Amino acid sequence: METKPLLFGIIGFLLGGLLVSVAATTFDKPADDMSMDDMVKRLEDKKGDKFDEQFITDMIVHHQAAVDIAKLAENQAKHQPLKSLSKDIITAQEKEIREMKQWQKEWGYQNTDHMSH
Repeated sequence: METKPLLFGIIGFLLGGLLVSVAATTFDKPADDMSMDDMVKRLEDKKGDKFDEQFITDMIVHHQAAVDIAKLAENQAKHQPLKSLSKDIITAQEKEIREMKQWQKEWGYQNTDHMSH
């Protein structure tokens, strides 16, 4: 079994987590931005359609923040593995954002296009 891809995957996962953690605690946020804890608390008392709509809304915002941070890393990071990871994050998160926006339309939920950066 070749361990290099697994090792790179683990390193990428850890670097991605570190990148998001550092950005979440470092970047200035507008007053109306919610923390992850706030998002979780907002979801705890919801079920069914109300849960689904709020989950999608919050996850689009969360994914867009990941894309924005990854774009910075893609252009400003020193190490190529971090730049490669950033590109992968951008591709994956943008795909998921498109998918969630499609669900919003299909399920009659409020569109979050006005919230995008």
